[in-house]
Amino acid sequence: QVRLVESGGRSVQAGESLRLSCVGSGPTFSSSAMGWFRQAPGKEREFVASINWIGTSTYYAASVKGRFTISRDNTRNTVNLQMNSLKADDTAVYYCNTVDYYDYGPARPFGSWGQGTQVTVSS
Repeated sequence: QVRLVESGGRSVQAGESLRLSCVGSGPTFSSSAMGWFRQAPGKEREFVASINWIGTSTYYAASVKGRFTISRDNTRNTVNLQMNSLKADDTAVYYCNTVDYYDYGPARPFGSWGQGTQVTVSS
């Protein structure tokens, strides 16, 4: 099973950028589709972005499309989330996970959740 550790979250002002990273361990990371999810206070966890196992296909939630970019480096067992033009509504704990990838809709997570990384955007 892939174990995942997220990092890179911090407090920023609206309009700024952040880059989150997710490092995975285990022999199957490089063959696993990956996704980013987030959970805001008082809300359910929601899908943000996903990428297929080789990095050739991505899918984004409508709320982040055009602002966020997901990428991966299988040589380093890493999946990144570049977040630009951040808004207060992006404030949440961000998690990565292994997913069932679909290029026509939100990915479905199926692995264990890590501790996440907190992103706070002040307006």
